[in-house]
Amino acid sequence: MIRKPEIVRLVELGLGLLSIGRTWGTAKVPPPTRENGRLLIHEAYSSGIRFFDTAPAYGESEIVFGEAVAEKPDMLADISIATKMGEDWNPDLGVSWVSHSRDDLLRSINRSLDRLSRIDVLQLHKANPFNVTSSAVLSAFEHARKLGVKITGASVSDMETAALACQSGHYDLLQFPYNAIQPGFVDVFTMLRQKGMKAIINRPFAMGQLALQQNRHQSLIDAFSFVLGADFTGVVLTGTSSTIHLATNMAAFAEARRQCG
Repeated sequence: MIRKPEIVRLVELGLGLLSIGRTWGTAKVPPPTRENGRLLIHEAYSSGIRFFDTAPAYGESEIVFGEAVAEKPDMLADISIATKMGEDWNPDLGVSWVSHSRDDLLRSINRSLDRLSRIDVLQLHKANPFNVTSSAVLSAFEHARKLGVKITGASVSDMETAALACQSGHYDLLQFPYNAIQPGFVDVFTMLRQKGMKAIINRPFAMGQLALQQNRHQSLIDAFSFVLGADFTGVVLTGTSSTIHLATNMAAFAEARRQCG
């Protein structure tokens, strides 16, 4: 699970696993083979990554991660496994589908647990003002806690849902996009601090828009520095299917954190 900070502010780099599970993005980037996906996860762990974020909607991502952990079970001693419920993937149609009914949420949790062997962080996918505190969702979280889930979160895409989640008292963290192009969630950080909640930041590079080809390393440092300029505790996700890009991103994050103090 996410470790409580021993200092005022602790932010770590995590690996988002969408890109190893299915085709994604405007460029329709295909996922790597399962073997290469497992190698990426092992390389991330060997390089110091300890937080991994997946979801049923990420195609075969949960399956590949489960296989990677089965190959190296010692990883389980010090990693945090985060997944989601509420959105799934139809491989035949190549589209995701959303359901927040209690039965579908329970099925999703049980299946994810079978695939992953353990869930440390469970997040509500496609959270909105109508489901973030619904009885079906809260019942599903209670079911998850009985299965060993310690941390609950919501993946949000609008301020209203973020505020409702914070005010509800049912969530330990929020996941949302935040970068220099999409700074709209800046006010969420204040709400999180007031409630003692953590953040999982996705899309720090704005889906590649901030990863400039010219002087790429500095552009990544600048992108991470913008995110680290916010006052929060939690995780910044980097998503890639390339071990080379992973190493580059990790180096840029380390430099940004050094510069930000």
